[in-house]
Amino acid sequence: MAVVMIDAVPGIRGKPGRPRRRPDKLHGDKGYASRAYRADLRKRGITPRIARKGIDSHERLGRYRWVVERTISWLHAWKKLRTRYERSDDLHQALLTLACSMICYRFLGWKAVK
Repeated sequence: MAVVMIDAVPGIRGKPGRPRRRPDKLHGDKGYASRAYRADLRKRGITPRIARKGIDSHERLGRYRWVVERTISWLHAWKKLRTRYERSDDLHQALLTLACSMICYRFLGWKAVK
């Protein structure tokens, strides 16, 4: 599913030329350490920065992973997203979009006040 999610990233507008649709590199934990997944990323022009089992320690990727963990904890504050009860994908996507919008609004509103 991770490759499907990467392919679904919309283009980034605002820069001249063709919009970039993929990141330069992708950080991941040992759950994404398969050779096939790394090959799929390289085929799309993305540098995989994925911990390898038995080689890389969690400390090297930890400086990037905390951003993801913090964001997931922000989303878990919305109790309806913590455990998915909706059967419809559209409704779940709408609630996820609403939660992300509210998180960004609160974050930017707090920054503007300071």
